[in-house]
Amino acid sequence: MTTATTGTESRWHELAERVLSGEDASANDARAVLAAPNVELLDVMAAAYRVRHHYFGDSVKLNYLINAKSGICPEDCHYCSQSRISSAEIDRYPMLSADEIAARAERAVELRASTCCIVTAARRPSARELREVSDAVRQVKEKHPELKICACMGLLDDDEAATLRAAGVDRYNHNLNTAESHYEDICTTHTYADRVETVDAVARSGISPCSGVIVGMGESDDELVHVALELRQLKVDSIPVNFLIPIEGTPLHDRPARIDPRVALRVLAMYRFGCPDREIRLSAGREVHFGTLQPLGLYAANAIFVADYLTEQGQAPEQDWQMIEDLGFSVEPLGGPMGSTRPSEHTVASEATIT
Repeated sequence: MTTATTGTESRWHELAERVLSGEDASANDARAVLAAPNVELLDVMAAAYRVRHHYFGDSVKLNYLINAKSGICPEDCHYCSQSRISSAEIDRYPMLSADEIAARAERAVELRASTCCIVTAARRPSARELREVSDAVRQVKEKHPELKICACMGLLDDDEAATLRAAGVDRYNHNLNTAESHYEDICTTHTYADRVETVDAVARSGISPCSGVIVGMGESDDELVHVALELRQLKVDSIPVNFLIPIEGTPLHDRPARIDPRVALRVLAMYRFGCPDREIRLSAGREVHFGTLQPLGLYAANAIFVADYLTEQGQAPEQDWQMIEDLGFSVEPLGGPMGSTRPSEHTVASEATIT
């Protein structure tokens, strides 16, 4: 027996069909997803799930964060509690030793994470920071060779990227965060172009590039679409989609405390259609902004962070595991793919045109 589909259902499933056939979703497609009425939300998510399932099945990749240097960053990123201009009450400490980082990485394995992310608050890594992280990665890889390691240490040049690759770093994260047209409103101590160049350097080194966005910093829908298309042009393998947590003591603390969860779901769907075979990670702020609709996010996203974020608490790991189980999904085991279904490609990104 066949079931007839309505016009709204067919609109979104037609988009899924085009994307699955290899056609790139256009800027207009992306805008349409963001503007979809609430009555069509489940149709949008069902179509996004078709794309997600085609490339990733029902597997959910868990990522675990280590804050290896906290609250001593010279940059003025307005969203960040670790920035020099932030007065947020957070733990502040210098760079951990390689032994301390390696010890903390054990928690990733305990939490069933297949990727451990080592993060330092810095403009770019110092020689000591590169050495400590490199030594830590070697220790972790010796004990847990199947655990993927991601580093996030600020701006990076070719030599620094080569050092990390030689140590065994699998992935490097450096978020674009927002569109170029909005960048000066959230940071003035480095440029959008600086971030793009770091993503380029990472890819040139052979490390898997990871770069994403923060939603809720006053950007327009066009700017959300722009950064999605730019990330597609950069051919990053993993895209963390963060939702701003407006932390007291940061310049963006007065942003709305909560994004409408239906809006947040449409953003995830837009990223899935726009970057269909890339890892889409439902990242910081999911517990705050999605509320009880959080499980629906995994019909578009195929990865999450497990446990806490850098300076903010996350959902209990047991709740994450239960959420995944209740959906009928499964946790990706150690040794799984890095998040893309095809080998990492790289081209220098050109301006993503909004037409």
